[in-house]
This record gives sequence, structure tokens and C-alpha cells, in this order.
Amino acid sequence: MASLAEGACAFAWRNYLLRHSSISEDDDRRSALYRYVTNLHQAAGYDFNLLQIAAVAYLRSLDKLHDDRAAKLAADQAVALSLSSRTAQADTQLAANTTSAKERTA
Repeated sequence: MASLAEGACAFAWRNYLLRHSSISEDDDRRSALYRYVTNLHQAAGYDFNLLQIAAVAYLRSLDKLHDDRAAKLAADQAVALSLSSRTAQADTQLAANTTSAKERTA
């Protein structure tokens, strides 16, 4: 389980360092990111893709807002939006499958 959070953090941190070459590998933001993503994973059990979204959104928001609590909120909102989008896509797919099945039996 922890490997999902670690992988999502590693992905986000690697990309973050590519964009911010002046930041040290062991910057405090890295440990803050790890804490946030690990807590999120333990609390909600999100899959790897959602943890990546949360990690990237957290770092982006932290740069923009310079506040840990606001960055967490912004990342949580990004995850909620992604979950909402997933649900809408699943509903659309279910409706299409149901319609297709009805057409085959008619």
C-alpha cells in the first residue's frame, strides 16, 4: 500500500524538480508532499492515478499559494473533480452498454 503513495510522490517530485532546477532534492516540500499523499492514501485508499493527481496538484498549489493547508485543500478539490469525471464516464459507459444490450434483444 505504501508503495502506491511512494510511487505517486516520486513521480510528482521528479517532475517538480525538472521544472524547478534550483530546488534541492531533499527540500522540505518533499517531506510535506509525502506526508500529504500518504495520509490521503491511508484515509481514502485512492488508486495510483488519483494519488498522482493529488501529488501534482499539491505541489503546484503549494508553489502558488505558499500555504500547506490551502495546498491540501486545492489538491483535494482536484481529486474530487477527477473522481466526479470518472463517475460521469462510468455512467455514460453503463448507459451505452445498456442501450446496446436492449437493441440486441429487440
